[in-house]
Amino acid sequence: MQEVMEQAIERELTEFAALVQQQGVHAALAYLNHRTPHRYTGLFRFEGEVLRSEVLVDGNQPLVRRGEDVPMAATFCSLVGRQQAPLEIIDVATDPQYSGLVDTPVMSYCGVLIRDAQGQPYGTLCHYDLQRCQERTTDQPLLEAAAALLYQQLHGSNASQPATA
Repeated sequence: MQEVMEQAIERELTEFAALVQQQGVHAALAYLNHRTPHRYTGLFRFEGEVLRSEVLVDGNQPLVRRGEDVPMAATFCSLVGRQQAPLEIIDVATDPQYSGLVDTPVMSYCGVLIRDAQGQPYGTLCHYDLQRCQERTTDQPLLEAAAALLYQQLHGSNASQPATA
């Protein structure tokens, strides 16, 4: 069963990589968004006390290409950055670990860390919604694999190479 799941994720990642190269980051995020029950899929950058929206897909409004920048303290992305680990919350109202921890209208969240070319935290790739969403066990592994590809696409082909002094 595990092997079948890994093969499916590998196949999806191959499709995703081709899509990123051929159609760009927004189309790639739309692909991810169509696979999840969450309304939003976004790529966000850490910038001090602010979380910058780089690219956003709103499943209900196809013309949206970027979201609002928000205070870092009002985001689950900040927890991903601090913990440097993926985070999945099905319903913050029923999850005692996260309930009241972040002052945000987001109810469901699934996010992974994006690292820069030097391996430092850059931002997050995430799905989120203001409504409760059902868990999808295939969201997180694909997001983790997609994060590096998206960073490279945004920052050119040399993004995978460490900067030289």
